[in-house]
Amino acid sequence: MKIDRKVLIAGTAVAVLALVAGGWWMSRVDAENAFAQCQKSVVSGGMEMFGAEFTLTNGTGQRVTDKDVFTKPSLLYFGYTFCPDVCPMDSARNADAAALLKDRGLDVQTVFITVDPARDTSDVVDGFTRQFSDEMIGLTGTQQEVDAVSKGWRNYYKLQNQEDKEYYLVDHMTNTYLVLPENGTVEFFGRDVSPEEMADRTGCFVEAAA
Repeated sequence: MKIDRKVLIAGTAVAVLALVAGGWWMSRVDAENAFAQCQKSVVSGGMEMFGAEFTLTNGTGQRVTDKDVFTKPSLLYFGYTFCPDVCPMDSARNADAAALLKDRGLDVQTVFITVDPARDTSDVVDGFTRQFSDEMIGLTGTQQEVDAVSKGWRNYYKLQNQEDKEYYLVDHMTNTYLVLPENGTVEFFGRDVSPEEMADRTGCFVEAAA
């Protein structure tokens, strides 16, 4: 029987595409299965809904991208340095969790992105993060850049009473996100999570991803 060469080529191409798609899907399923024992947060649409590419300014004034920042497992928090209590407490908790993980031989960093770039220059952010850990990465940028990265992580914030240019407050969400270099955002933690629980849950993901 004579086989049409065009049909054969088309059929081969479809088969290759099917294998590639199947491989991608199985890779995704494998990743989800690997983290199943660690996952506690449930989000409509999945955790892949959180995240975005960005270019921001770090505490030394250097422009950095998300790829420059997330080179290791990271606990990501959005806040502002003038915050009277919540942001310092959450940042201290995140730093404590990272220290606990370090004691266990796991290298996890903390990242702070301001939602108040008008007041939070790179120097101000650097001074704030150093109160909690010399290894905490502080990031700022233009208002447009901060808006974009916050939107990527579905992070809500709103400046209050801006008539007072110096002492206004900012309403904002207080989740901390766990971002893995190869997997993106895989989990988030609320304010009620202790340093010990955060370390345990983060460690589960880091070890499962290894």
